[in-house]
Amino acid sequence: MKKIILPLVTVAFIAACSTSENEMNAIAPQTGAASSSSEATVAPVDQSSSDAVIAPVDLSSSSAIVAPVEQSSSSVAGSAASQFTYAVPTLTELDPNKAYTFYGAELTGLDQFKYGRFEARMKMAAISGSVSSMFLYYDNSWEKENQPWNEIDIEVLGKAPSSWQSNIITREGDPSISKNTSSESKPLHDFGFDATQDFHLYAIVWTPEYVSWEIDSVEVRRDTLGMSRGSHADADQVAFLTENQSIRFNLWASKSVAWTGKWADGIGLPVEQQIDYVRVYSYDEATKGFTLSWQDDFDGEDVDPQHWARGDWEMERVMLRSNNVIVENGVCRLILDYEAN
Repeated sequence: MKKIILPLVTVAFIAACSTSENEMNAIAPQTGAASSSSEATVAPVDQSSSDAVIAPVDLSSSSAIVAPVEQSSSSVAGSAASQFTYAVPTLTELDPNKAYTFYGAELTGLDQFKYGRFEARMKMAAISGSVSSMFLYYDNSWEKENQPWNEIDIEVLGKAPSSWQSNIITREGDPSISKNTSSESKPLHDFGFDATQDFHLYAIVWTPEYVSWEIDSVEVRRDTLGMSRGSHADADQVAFLTENQSIRFNLWASKSVAWTGKWADGIGLPVEQQIDYVRVYSYDEATKGFTLSWQDDFDGEDVDPQHWARGDWEMERVMLRSNNVIVENGVCRLILDYEAN
């Protein structure tokens, strides 16, 4: 299938930063990791590194503006989406004689990065109570105690599919500290469109000097060195992001009604987040430029085991299930669904 060539859009800088602290109460971890700005269950995965799957392309020598790269794989526009196969009917009402179990999905990156540019062309999912995300994450953060927390998020919350949340989560590696430092965007950023209706390009840019978030190549927020939040060593969040991180995507349901909206017992499921492609760029601290390291167009019959694993642990209202990550028609599908017994 043919990929759309993305136009170069001049970066428009809008500073949007806020200060808050959220406590991340981890459930007993399984294998893998997950992201939340309220309560999270996060656990380690086996890590691996691999060579770039495509030849590097120099994109920039002095700024975060990145030139377009011609795509070579899939697009799920038009009739392709109708070719997906899926057996779970829409849940319109609960049968009082049945017990319901809910399942989410996580695509867990295996590669480890220290700075870079991370892009994904996605159609997000939203049902009240859900979280549809792309994030960077230090794999040992969930352990807390002597381990620091490093995380950078893009999240679409089920209660507001026309807006999204940017966030940095940090925590000093000190057993006496129970709370994480968070910088959730408040109010939420306004897309100007419903993120569940079409594909858009999402990007996180992480450098030693700043972290920025982009939608369709337009910068929406930038946090820089020296922005202080809280009173611990992790208060300067950009400076505190020193651990290698992996790129991840997940779709799940939160117990925080105030954050994601009221959970309607699964009414409206299934929903799914679709990832058309992922691009990862390395960062050159000398030139402050970005070079394409690898790209995944999800053209095979399954996820590439050199780059990805699947989540299979509890995430608040759902169990993340390996079978809920499906590669089909050039798209990686993360599915939030149910079983009735």
